[in-house]
Amino acid sequence: MDILKKIQDHREQEEELKWEGTFSEYLELLKERPYLAQSAHSRVYNMIKSAGVVEEHDHKRYKFFDEDIYGLDEAMEKLVEEYFHPAARRLDVRKRILLLMGPVSGGKSTLVNLLKRGMEQYTHTEEGAVFAIKGCPMHEDPLHLVPNHLRKDFEEEYGIRIEGSLSPLNTMRVETEYGGRIEDVLVERVFFSEDKRTGIGTFSPSDPKSQDIADLTGSIDFSTIAQYGSESDPRAYRFDGELNKANRGIMEFQEMLKCDEKFLWHLLSLTQEGNFKAGRFALISADELIVAHTNEAEYRSFIANKKNEALHSRMIVMPVPYNLKVSQEERIYEKMIRESDIKNVHIAPHTLRVAAMFTILTRLKESKKANVDVLKKMRLYDGEILEGFSDVDVEELKKEHADEGMSGIDPRYVINRISSTIIKKELTSINALDVLRSLKDGLGSHASISNEDKDRYLDFISLARKEYDEIAKKEVQKAFVYSYEESAVTLMDNYLDNVEAYCNKAKLRDPLTGEELNPDERLMRSIEEQIGVSENAKKAFREEILIRISAYARKGKKFDYQSHERLREAIQKKLFADLKDVVKITTSTKTPDEQQLKKINEVVATLVDEHGYTSSSANELLKYVGSLLNR
Repeated sequence: MDILKKIQDHREQEEELKWEGTFSEYLELLKERPYLAQSAHSRVYNMIKSAGVVEEHDHKRYKFFDEDIYGLDEAMEKLVEEYFHPAARRLDVRKRILLLMGPVSGGKSTLVNLLKRGMEQYTHTEEGAVFAIKGCPMHEDPLHLVPNHLRKDFEEEYGIRIEGSLSPLNTMRVETEYGGRIEDVLVERVFFSEDKRTGIGTFSPSDPKSQDIADLTGSIDFSTIAQYGSESDPRAYRFDGELNKANRGIMEFQEMLKCDEKFLWHLLSLTQEGNFKAGRFALISADELIVAHTNEAEYRSFIANKKNEALHSRMIVMPVPYNLKVSQEERIYEKMIRESDIKNVHIAPHTLRVAAMFTILTRLKESKKANVDVLKKMRLYDGEILEGFSDVDVEELKKEHADEGMSGIDPRYVINRISSTIIKKELTSINALDVLRSLKDGLGSHASISNEDKDRYLDFISLARKEYDEIAKKEVQKAFVYSYEESAVTLMDNYLDNVEAYCNKAKLRDPLTGEELNPDERLMRSIEEQIGVSENAKKAFREEILIRISAYARKGKKFDYQSHERLREAIQKKLFADLKDVVKITTSTKTPDEQQLKKINEVVATLVDEHGYTSSSANELLKYVGSLLNR
């Protein structure tokens, strides 16, 4: 009953939002809320902006895209700043078709669907409200009723510029239904809906021989010719083409460059002049954002044909590359799995991350910089801080190859391989090795991968495997250290006592004998070397620790094991290095003794409780790490 109540509430909200009145009453609304008269491009831009904008590192992140488009913040910023924003300000950009160009499964369709769904919701808000002449199949802007000779006066009074002419159908209706009194023409609020074909249109190419231009511009209703006596009578015409229905909103051209030429020529007039030809009528005004998408191969073929120059000059091409951030690629897979029937299968931690590493490596281009290999590049792009590199270096890397991210493995391939592994082997749990194995097996049957690329991709699978080996060792390391938490705290306290004595040029007192001792340099270095602190940098590192301890003391806080991330990592690594033999023995022996069994069970429990493993995947991880350590 809960869902039925929500359906009822939604219906009641829809009823509350409805509005109907005369044109004169609509003008009163405009005086209070002039933004109601915004153009289609302006409405789309304001919709995106209303979701929120975050400024970070001289870049803008538009939160509107956050939940569906991953890792393409810069591409989305360019799209908004170079197309939607200037188009909303009535600059010439709005007279261009927005063509999204990118590789397969790169997010083009997702982006267009996001805009369409967003517009459907936005027209239900106060700021995104759309009003149209009641009964008009094209949801025409009521301001088209204002005669041309009065439009300048209207702009001076209301501050709103009117563009476009009244459609042939509404011109006739004003005369026949309202006796020429435009102030009495009924106006209503409309809500965009792709399903109801209101404000959102979609055109998909099919066989040019069978597809009719009427799909775009509407057609004559032959059943009414006898009634109205002429094909040029607008009442005998069905204004039900996609261009008619998308008026005031968004018109999507799927795989636009696959369309027959005759369908594209209508766009020349629509983009440049804001009107198109239909039937035996004068040009029909339309205010709509035309967005199309295609892949790079088709786009290159299109621009190579001289016949397409006129249309090409009326396009703004926006590249939509693949995501190049591992963490964001992981989110793409998580989303695709949530939406699938394999969501109940246990996927061991780091499995999707390792798959994402492989995928990102296939999309990256080799850097010209001698000190940057693809692994470093992958880490830098994902926001990792690497010694010797700054944000400026990352920006320079991104500028090296304009087409980076336009090729490589697509997300669907990875999900297909994961699904294949689960279905074939009837698994209830998979790990990173299962997925890497499946990705490798699938390369031979991937039709679009050349032999040269296949060899490169096999190298990337090896690299991803090595990365996973390190991740697996760290994971077990953390679990073992967690079981030795007291030892870690003791080791840290001992280190801090020695650091304090070193920095203050003091001596330590032996708790048993009471004799004075010099700070234990060997102990301090054995810990610092775990995180790459050099001999020259040790003094600065120790002083920084002491400053941190003082800062905590001033605030009345205790400096503990969790207070310094790098030092905690060093302690864990040092402890794990000391425990490595214990790990080897407990994970590799076939008949562990009682003490070893207890330790294994503790580590498995930690992996399950703290790290998201199942007991089965935790035991597999332990066995694998044991084999790595025993090599």
